[in-house]
Amino acid sequence: MIVQLAGLPGTGKSTLAADLTRALGPTTLLLDKDRIRDALFGPHLVTYTRDQDDFCVRVMHQAAARHFREHPRAAAVLDGRTCSRRYQIEEVQRLAEETEQPLRIIECVCPDEVAARRLQQDLLAGTHPAANRDHALHRELKARAEPIALPVLRLDTSAPLPDCTRAALTYLSAGHAHAVRPALKEAPIP
Repeated sequence: MIVQLAGLPGTGKSTLAADLTRALGPTTLLLDKDRIRDALFGPHLVTYTRDQDDFCVRVMHQAAARHFREHPRAAAVLDGRTCSRRYQIEEVQRLAEETEQPLRIIECVCPDEVAARRLQQDLLAGTHPAANRDHALHRELKARAEPIALPVLRLDTSAPLPDCTRAALTYLSAGHAHAVRPALKEAPIP
């Protein structure tokens, strides 16, 4: 199964991706575009261009295809891409068809002020490999985002991480689209 995380910067994709990967088991592969870009180009050659992003996603897709040849019943969690453009979804659809894997899309959403706070925290802590992630990028991508036309779980990640992970796992096992806002019980995703 291919689990494509979608959503604007600061919506909790990477946090959820890591938790889902742990929950899905030891043969689950986590591929993060931003970490791959950092590994390939280092801090001095990263350009944050569409061309460089697309190249890194192609590398991710090749790694996922290889993983499925070795572990056909495993999962690959794809992180780091907003999927805010139609062609980005079409590319992951092609990967699913070529690898004969079901595709599940989870779109992380949260209030803008939550995303802005998370982005600021990441920037101050230096914890994210993509140095261009800020609220201005969030606003820019949001302004030109195209809706995802496939079945998708729209998950409000301002809810606690365990609730978000539970909702995502339920969606992955059922394989259908619906909107979920888990009940608030614990601290939200930072």
